[in-house]
Amino acid sequence: MAQPTSLSPLDLQRAAEGGDVGAVRSGWKLAWREFSSNRLAVVGVALLLFFILFSWAGPLIYHSDQLQANLANANLGPSGTHWLGTDSQGFDELGRVMKGGQDALLIGLFSALVAIVAGALIGAASGLIGGVVDSVLMRITDVFLAVPFLFVVLILAVHYSPPTVASLSAIIGAFSWQTPARLVRGDVLTLRERDFVLAARTAGAGNWRLILKHLLPNSIGLMLVNATFQVSDAILAIASIGFLGFGLQYPNVDWGDMLSNSIGYLQDGYWYLIFPVGACIVATVMALNFIGDAARDAMDVRLRRR
Repeated sequence: MAQPTSLSPLDLQRAAEGGDVGAVRSGWKLAWREFSSNRLAVVGVALLLFFILFSWAGPLIYHSDQLQANLANANLGPSGTHWLGTDSQGFDELGRVMKGGQDALLIGLFSALVAIVAGALIGAASGLIGGVVDSVLMRITDVFLAVPFLFVVLILAVHYSPPTVASLSAIIGAFSWQTPARLVRGDVLTLRERDFVLAARTAGAGNWRLILKHLLPNSIGLMLVNATFQVSDAILAIASIGFLGFGLQYPNVDWGDMLSNSIGYLQDGYWYLIFPVGACIVATVMALNFIGDAARDAMDVRLRRR
């Protein structure tokens, strides 16, 4: 019998725990069809692919030295050699934009990975075990939610100066796990009453086996949706930190640091740098949000536009 259309793709997958593999495939096919039919999702994917190619494939086409400063070429205007001019250290600005894109996307990806993994484990443990464990973990989550995110990240970035891609990813991810933890906890509270969980308990599965083998795989769609927003939030965070002067240092660079340096040269025509860098930040974050919104709609038919 065909699956009822009122079920979401994730519900179809969960219904397949009894062995109906076809339900899993039909659920994800339904989600993909809904996602690919969303025009904003297609635009978001295209923009994201563009910035990935721009950041990593671009330097292979547009060659520039991003390791060694050249003060003899400092503060040059746009030309055929340097399309966006050079900065105060003599680095080619277009090459810096590409390098900044690499670091921004890497920090966004790694910090989102840290946040999703930590949040999913905490949320799953809280929802499954319940009782005192649930209360303690959720109160810890509330404490982290009450901490001013940017203020703490700035302090840690200064403390571990000079910051690197790895350190900033860890710092941002360590203070971004609260939302995925709450989302996964809410999902687990419903999943733990399902027959497949009760059957696994009867077979002798412990809490961590239930979490890793049964609960988290059934929450993968929820985590993927949240991951897109985690990446966009991390990119905005690193841009804010860099704008305040506590981001990556030479020879590394981030888009926020480039914007901060450009403000001092507004009267010299640095609008040609501010607009491209600002557009990169806005377009990348918008692309990730488009993808996240469309993925959320695709995972739940109740959120689909009629």
